[in-house]
Amino acid sequence: MPDRTKAPKIHDIESLRLPPVQHYELDNGIPVYVVDLGTQDVVKLELVFRAGRPYEQKRLAGRTTARQIREGSKQYSAADVAEALDFYGCTLSIPFQLDHATFSLYTLSKHFTPGLRLLTDLLQRPAFPEKELEAFKQRNQRRLSVDLSQNDVVAYRQVTAQIFGESHPYGYNSQPRTYAALQREDLIEHHQRLYNGQNCTVFLSGRVTKTVMEQVNEAFSRALPDGPPARAQVSAPAAQRKELHLKRPNTVQSALRIGRPLFNRQHPDYQGMYVLNTILGGYFGSRLMANIREDKGYTYNVYSAVDVMQYGGQFMVGAEVGHDVVQDSLAQIYWEMERLQQEPVGEAELQMVRNYLLGNFLTLLDGPFNVADVVRTQVLEGLPMNYLEQLAETVRHISPEALQQLAQRYFNKTEMAEVIVGP
Repeated sequence: MPDRTKAPKIHDIESLRLPPVQHYELDNGIPVYVVDLGTQDVVKLELVFRAGRPYEQKRLAGRTTARQIREGSKQYSAADVAEALDFYGCTLSIPFQLDHATFSLYTLSKHFTPGLRLLTDLLQRPAFPEKELEAFKQRNQRRLSVDLSQNDVVAYRQVTAQIFGESHPYGYNSQPRTYAALQREDLIEHHQRLYNGQNCTVFLSGRVTKTVMEQVNEAFSRALPDGPPARAQVSAPAAQRKELHLKRPNTVQSALRIGRPLFNRQHPDYQGMYVLNTILGGYFGSRLMANIREDKGYTYNVYSAVDVMQYGGQFMVGAEVGHDVVQDSLAQIYWEMERLQQEPVGEAELQMVRNYLLGNFLTLLDGPFNVADVVRTQVLEGLPMNYLEQLAETVRHISPEALQQLAQRYFNKTEMAEVIVGP
């Protein structure tokens, strides 16, 4: 028996490797990745389509099409779909990202067949009922009016528009008129053009049996026709140094957003920027937290983030502060960036960040569904299957001098867009 009066020894995380991943193709060539792990009889089926913003012919068609597919098919009404999912204890989620439309079905193994049948019919023969589309447009217009009353939402929308440009797929913002302009024919066109075997990737995780794989092959080899591959329409970001102050006199706090365009995970500087961003504002012990929250008491939360997409990325700093400390908050943010440019990171601080990130990586490999998420990211972004191991090696071994050089390259104030929304 272990001696529970003594804490276990602390040791370094030495190995981070993905469990075995099976890869095969359906009869019509759709790639499938299988993570067969876990002890529970649960299966997660994900279909990911290249059908997001970069492939749209009309703004918001990507997100709207994905959401409206759930509202019924030629055979099932929206009420039928909801009742069937409830009866079999299945969950169907449609987390739309900027680049992809994803359909995630969680089900017990014994109910995989009816869940698969339902999802197949929805994807193959969506009805796009006019009534449900109008309800969707009205809900989102109302939600948008509520969101636009919040300074942080307005600031985020404005800074992304400045980072990428308002005509860029990652930079345009939804408006009430954008929703109003959507027609059923736009959804049909988007679905017919992009929801085919050429633009789909399948991921299976959990207790994946041979029978499950055979059923998936039988279903989607027939349901998803062949078609032209998606062609992205993405121009270079139209970013420029700009300071924008939108005055909202009846609000308590001001929202600050600072950002610039970056790159995707394939860029050679991404892994180093991942570590550098964590030091600046990527976790609770970051420099921005220590300075602006703990020392100055200006905010409850301040953060920095590196967001990556298929065709680019962005770096952003955000906070909500009192209107009387806006300028000093901005000064402190830029000061922390300049300090990373001028002084190498100390070994004790860097070791803390290394331990934090490596511990987070362990959670990414905890369970079949988390592992499948890692696999999905690597596959969709064209990364090698050992990418997580490569990232872990960078975290372990990146030097203070390399981080300083990255800060000098990407933390220049003259290249940042700056937005203030508040009194």
